This record gives sequence, C-alpha cells and structure tokens, in this order.
Amino acid sequence: MSNVLIKITQSVDFKMKDRIPYINAVVLMGLFTFLFLGAEYLYVDVLSRMVSEDKTVLAQNYALGVSAAGFLLYPLLHRFCKNRLKAVCSAVISFASVLCIVLICMGTAYTATFIAGLVLLLLLGLFGGAVFYVSMRMMKTDRFLARTVGTSYALGILLQFANNNLVRSEIVGAIILSAFLLLLVWLLIKNDRIYCENGGHKVEAPQDEKKSEGNTEETAKGATVGILMILLVVLMTFIFSTLDSAVTLVHANGTVDIGQWPRILLALSGLAAGFVFDIKNRKYMGLVMYCVMVLSTICIVVLKLAGPFLVGLIVFYLSAGFFAVFFTSGFMELSRHMKTPELWAGMGRAVNNITAAFIANLVLTLLSSGSSIAVIVLVLFLFVAVSIVAAAYTFQKKAFMEKLITDAADAVSEKEKLRKFSEVFSFTERETEVFGCLVNTEDSVQAIAESLYVSRRTLERYISAIYEKTGVKSRVGLLNLYNK
Repeated sequence: MSNVLIKITQSVDFKMKDRIPYINAVVLMGLFTFLFLGAEYLYVDVLSRMVSEDKTVLAQNYALGVSAAGFLLYPLLHRFCKNRLKAVCSAVISFASVLCIVLICMGTAYTATFIAGLVLLLLLGLFGGAVFYVSMRMMKTDRFLARTVGTSYALGILLQFANNNLVRSEIVGAIILSAFLLLLVWLLIKNDRIYCENGGHKVEAPQDEKKSEGNTEETAKGATVGILMILLVVLMTFIFSTLDSAVTLVHANGTVDIGQWPRILLALSGLAAGFVFDIKNRKYMGLVMYCVMVLSTICIVVLKLAGPFLVGLIVFYLSAGFFAVFFTSGFMELSRHMKTPELWAGMGRAVNNITAAFIANLVLTLLSSGSSIAVIVLVLFLFVAVSIVAAAYTFQKKAFMEKLITDAADAVSEKEKLRKFSEVFSFTERETEVFGCLVNTEDSVQAIAESLYVSRRTLERYISAIYEKTGVKSRVGLLNLYNK
C-alpha cells in the first residue's frame, strides 16, 4: 500500500513540477505579444491623426526596425547586468516604457510622439529578448516547445482583440498597457531568478586539444545553421509580407471590410500550428511550414489574377499564425545549442521585424504599380530561393545534430554525458532517468520500473517516447547511440 501511495505522490508531483514552467512561459510570451502589438497599435493610431498615411507607415517601419535592435542588444544587458543590478535596470526600463506610453497617448506634437514610439519599441525589444530567453530556460527541454509558443501567441492575439473591442478610450488603453507591462517585468524578474540565475548548469571547460577542436567545429556548424535560418526567415518574410500587403490594399480600397473578426482566426491558426509542429517532436515542422509557404505563394498569384479575396484572407491569417510560431520556436530550439543562447532565443522576432520594416515600402510600391507580371515573377523567384535555402538548412541542421550527438557520446563524466544527451533529444527529467537506466544497467524493464516507482505500462510509455525522440527502435540501438 505504501509503495502505491509513493508512486501516486511522485507521479502527481512530477506532473505539476513539469507543467508549471510551461504555464509560466505561456504567460510571459503571451503578455509580451499583447504588449508589443498593443503598443504598435497605439503608436500608429495616434500618429495617423497627426500626419499623412505615408508618414505614419514610415514611422511604423522605423519602430519595427528599432525593436529589432532591442532584441539584439539584450545579450549585452544580460552579460553585464547581474542579480540585483539586472532587477534595477529592469525597473528603470519599465518606468521609461510607461513614460513613453504616456507621451504617445498625450500626442501633443509629432516629433515628441515619434521619438517616444521609437524609444518604447526599442525598450520592448529588450524585454522581448529577455522573455524568449527566460522562457527557453524555464522549459529546460524542447518538449512541447511549439505548442507552448503557439498557445502564448494565441493568448496575446486574443488579449489584443479583447482590448481593441472592449476599450474605447486611449487613456484607459494606455493604463491597461502600462499595468500589463509592469506585470510582465515582475514575472520576468521572478522567473529569471528562479530558472536562469539559480537553475542554470555550468558548461565544463575543454579537457584536451581534441575536445577544444570539437567545440570549434560544433560552433562553426551551429553558426552555419543559424545563418541559414536567418536567411530562410528573411525570404519567407518577403512572401508573407507580400500576401499581407495584398490583403491590406484590398481592405484600404474599401472593396472589402475585413473588420476585427479575422484576429480570432489568427489566434486559432497560431494555436493549431503549435500542436501540428510538435508532432513527432517537431520532426515535420520544416515540411509543414514549407507547404504553408507554397500555399501562400499560390494565393498571391491568385489574388493578382483577380481571384476570390476571401480565400486570400483565410490563407493570410492561416499562414501568419503558422509563420510566427515557426520562426519563434525554431530559433528558441536552436538557441539551446548555441554559444550565446540569450542572443538566438529572440532572433526570430528580431529578423522578422527588421525585414518587414525594410521591405514594406518596396512591396507596397510594387503591388500598387498594377504590374501583376512583376509581382508574380518576384514571388516565384522568392519561392525558388526559399526552396534552396530550406534544403540547405535541413541538411546543415542534420549535420549539426549529429555533431552534438557525437560530442555528447565523447563526454568525460557519466553525469555530463547524460545531461548532454538529455539536451540534444529534449528528454524530460523522468525520461533522462529512464534513459540512464537503459544504457547504464542491464536491469529488465520490470526491475527499472520498480526502482523508479512507476508501473510497467508507464515506463513503457517513457521508453516509447525515448525511442521516438532518438529515432532508434530498440535498447540495443540506444546503447549504440550512447557509445557512438
């Protein structure tokens, strides 16, 4: 009876402990998505009443570009500000952000509002870098990474939808944004202390020249994968921004009023993307995203040939949600294996923002020119370029993961070896325990189940998950992989 109670208690405790970091990550990333979209919406709304549409769009593009700089500056803040100093800096930055929101809301002069918006988006970029890095560290492994990102994205979109439809006063909206910003900063400081300052592991220094050479090769392969991922997101952003602009132009011409309801579709597509991408531990994420990109390319061609607008609208919101989850989770997954994870964790949002800012005017000019042939040729060229880069990225990522497995197998200590295998294959804490028993003992499945205080059926589920993540089909295969 006592053994049964121990099994139940440990199982419940483990499940709760396992879920809390994911819930915290959803809240953090969801709040940031809401704040970023809400701040951008407030900024554009106020400026649109002060200057022409062209100047407003230009200011929005500048703000997006500056926000990308904030993401890229976060690693410096993270490296040079430690413990209490980091909390003080966060408090000062949050106060400055609230002040910028107030200045934007006042809208007294164009120059003051323009500068306040740029500063606000820059500071939100800093917070964004922190949010994605802390969220990545909280989750410890990449298990359920995409669905966590997708759920947080849906949460942020729904919060913005509710705010835009329920709040009619800009002053009230500014107060809500400020309150949520302070909440985000408090949660960020709290989780950073728990999961990053005290929960991080120390990477052992190279033990010999061979180890150092291996690390250099691993770093080079990681950099190659990262550069290809950046290029892939840049090219995809061209395609999705073109589709976005095509839909927006039809709405702006008054032909069709898309209203607010498609935001719900955007939230649902982000949520669906998370669950679809996580199938087989994100094994098919790249393929699914490529299919969505093909569908979007076809949709742009159809729209330029006077095809049905409703189809284009649905495809746009479907693809936007999938793309946001793809580049966010893709870079968060990659950051775990990079030399500067605090830089790469938020790289997806930074690359997307700065690319969208730079190409917005070009795309609008091209679409407004009335030359359907030019648009179709450009989109098809981008499609071919994406296909080539996607193939190169897939190949290099596979080589990079194989290198990580080899380095993990060459680890000096058994503890470090298990830790590295756990990181490479995104094992949960319990899966790591089971994996260790499978490769370091000759115990039977029943004996392992008894030693871990779980039922045989539960243990078999863990073993199946381990086989699926590692791509092997037997315990012998695990041994060969572990001793590679």
